[in-house]
Amino acid sequence: MTEVRLHIYDVTNSGSDKTNSTIVQINKIFKDGIGLGGIFHSAVQVYGEEEWSFGFCEQGSGVFSCPSGKNPMYTYRESMVLGITNFSKLNVNQILQELSREWPGSSYDLLSKNCNHFCDEFCERLGVQKLPGNLRYL
Repeated sequence: MTEVRLHIYDVTNSGSDKTNSTIVQINKIFKDGIGLGGIFHSAVQVYGEEEWSFGFCEQGSGVFSCPSGKNPMYTYRESMVLGITNFSKLNVNQILQELSREWPGSSYDLLSKNCNHFCDEFCERLGVQKLPGNLRYL
């Protein structure tokens, strides 16, 4: 048994400081101010110091890991505990292997198959709550 933690980032990889600043402001207003959502990247941490997420790549799996809270493409915002999984580390690794096969990077779609959808699926398989509604499909 171990804690499952969601890491949330502002999507600030546009290459433009002005656009990145605008995204952070939108997220503050819409998520923090009125609770509707924003433009976020998410990743799941379970067992260890790595977080797991999904992104576009032309070949191979879009499932990837990086040190928790340290994805260099985005601006770290916050984390939250989604629950406790009863799966062993071995079982979690098996789930990640399955997801890696099922989530090729070329299948990434901004609106229908993104990092938040991946985190929802991963959390469902871990037996913990899915992403909060104001993060789920942004």
